[in-house]
Amino acid sequence: MIDIIAHNLAPIMFISVMGMLLIGYPVAFTLAAGGLLFFVIGVEVSHISPEIRLFWPLLQAHPERIYGIMYNDTLLAIPFFTFMGLILERSGMAEDLLDTIGQLFGPIRGGLSYAVVLVGALLAATTGVVAASVIAMGLISLPIMLRYGYNRSLATGTIAAAGTLAQIVPPSLVLIVMADQLGRSVGDMYVGALYPALIIVAAYCLYIFAVTLIKPQWAPALPVEARTLGRGITSLIVILALSIAMHFVAYHFIFDSLRFETRFVWSATSAAVFALAVSMANSHFKLGILSRLAERVVIVLIPPLALIFLVLGTIFLGIATPTEGGAMGATGALVLATIKRRMGFVMLKQALDSTTRLSAFVMFILIGARVFGLTFYGVNGNLWIEELLLGLPGGTTGFLVVVTVLVFVLGCFLDFFEIAFIMVPLLAPVAEKLGIDLIWFGIILGINLQTSFLTPPFGFALFYLRSIAPSKKWKDAPSGRWLPGVKTTEIYKGAVPYIIIQFIVILIVIAFPELVTHYKTERPARDPNLQITIPGFDDNALGGGLPGLGLPPSENSNGLPGLTLPSLGLPGETPSAQPEPAAPAFNLGEPPKFD
Repeated sequence: MIDIIAHNLAPIMFISVMGMLLIGYPVAFTLAAGGLLFFVIGVEVSHISPEIRLFWPLLQAHPERIYGIMYNDTLLAIPFFTFMGLILERSGMAEDLLDTIGQLFGPIRGGLSYAVVLVGALLAATTGVVAASVIAMGLISLPIMLRYGYNRSLATGTIAAAGTLAQIVPPSLVLIVMADQLGRSVGDMYVGALYPALIIVAAYCLYIFAVTLIKPQWAPALPVEARTLGRGITSLIVILALSIAMHFVAYHFIFDSLRFETRFVWSATSAAVFALAVSMANSHFKLGILSRLAERVVIVLIPPLALIFLVLGTIFLGIATPTEGGAMGATGALVLATIKRRMGFVMLKQALDSTTRLSAFVMFILIGARVFGLTFYGVNGNLWIEELLLGLPGGTTGFLVVVTVLVFVLGCFLDFFEIAFIMVPLLAPVAEKLGIDLIWFGIILGINLQTSFLTPPFGFALFYLRSIAPSKKWKDAPSGRWLPGVKTTEIYKGAVPYIIIQFIVILIVIAFPELVTHYKTERPARDPNLQITIPGFDDNALGGGLPGLGLPPSENSNGLPGLTLPSLGLPGETPSAQPEPAAPAFNLGEPPKFD
């Protein structure tokens, strides 16, 4: 019996710890306790199986491994981006965006659904937290969609799916953790995720458009009396065209002497400031140049878009690291909240408390994962996983399919931090051996985790929406009508089409890896005309030392004072006589003598 345990300790350890996690025990403590318990077992049975490489002094490696987590610069981006998202969410940005974009798309069928998807993408690019996005949009947009006759499944499914965009749209916390665990650049992970994220947003909008064609009564347009900002799309197009022209002029004529990255940043900033200044002047002085709709859209959209550009633009252009971008984003969020006069001590304290709690949660899970990993690698668990996955039929495709199914199932029960810290370090070496680009692999896992957030009955996004959706009959205050509550089955039914869309996108990314691997071609290319010239020796170099160093010449032909190089034995070369080593001034083997 003991022989069987010793030779199969790796799978026993893995299954035991995963079983405890699925039961619901705290993740950090389960990983650490499992690692320490199986370390003791491994040391005791190490004499039975030569595969087990555990011994008591190995425990002394834990302090250094844990300290290594604390000075990891990459993980600093997590509290920065979390704090930025919480400040923006509590400052009412989501409410302003939903109201404004809803008015913009109101005249068309499904306009509110389009607004939810687009605002979900914007919130994902600023908050990066699924729970915050789903709850904010559910509280604001769900009552409006139900008030104007939207199908309940379509409304709830759209809100839940749009909220999960925070999993894959940069600066997603998932991508930061994934890059850290895969040992790759966060900037490359962000660039690689850009096209898949845009494809997901476009697929969501395409689905809503198909619904409006097949079932137009499911997604009606806003009635005229609900369009409080009126019309005025023409002036919005005009101010947009003028801003683009301003960007073009600034880029090619005003800042033409600067580097590409700096030119782009300053020209884009100038265009945004121009549009915002015109809109604010129109609002303050009642100029009547822009319509109320255009004025509101510019004033509401420019600040978050500028913040997104400040964070992601500087990272993509190579101006700032993700950690520096997160710090700038947090500062920008504080500035925006202050300008809107919504910054208060209570809100700041709540944001700091939540950020500290999430950061500590991540750190403790990572510490537990390190303790687990040391024992798991000591019992050759990595080799067991590697042999298991490399033996799958289908090569790279078979591996990706199995991993997709495995991570999808685990994502229904475990948080993405837990999967990233436990599974990704075990899967990454196998993927690298199969020649899979790890950035591509990380994006596939990220989309997969996003899908698992929507899957009934354990999808976290569905739980978040269920917690704020009315379950009983409720009175809509603006209309004065009593509306029926939202059933849990309606929420589940609404999520199914978006789950199918997510799987299709995963297949597209697997079939076309260049959607992700384009990050390799976007690095600045080396100038083919660039030459590096090493200055040669002057005429007296061989007999007069090295040029530029001011070394005195030596008597030997090597030109290096104090150094004697042996002959290389080249053809036709006369071997030089090697000098005899000088006798030591005293014998080192005897004790010193004093006169």
